[in-house]
Amino acid sequence: MTGMPTTSVTHFLQKRVANPLMRRNPLQTLLETRGRTSGQPRRTPLGGKLDGQHFWFVSEFGDKSQYVRNIQANPRVRVRVRGTWRAGTAHLLPDDDARARLRELPRFNGFGVRAFGTNLLTVRVDLD
Repeated sequence: MTGMPTTSVTHFLQKRVANPLMRRNPLQTLLETRGRTSGQPRRTPLGGKLDGQHFWFVSEFGDKSQYVRNIQANPRVRVRVRGTWRAGTAHLLPDDDARARLRELPRFNGFGVRAFGTNLLTVRVDLD
């Protein structure tokens, strides 16, 4: 990994170490999208906030995130919050102030997104 840009190191650690461990935690919030090529479910651990019939989160790599690309291809998603799966439709909100939105989300997640994020993007999931 010597010489890798910071985003590559972060991506490697998230994909190969942190995400597989976090997906096993039954209380970890997960976003499930459909692979835009495979059609297979793709589950990504993330942090966010349930607000009534909406779930809000900020993508740290914006349209470079694989799950954001999956949302662009098919906005129907599921979110697991507090152990319960809910279906909904994701909306990418590039005009939203992602830094301000992070201040409304849980601090632990917000810290990581602010520290490693290079292209912040707000996402709102309207739950069924």
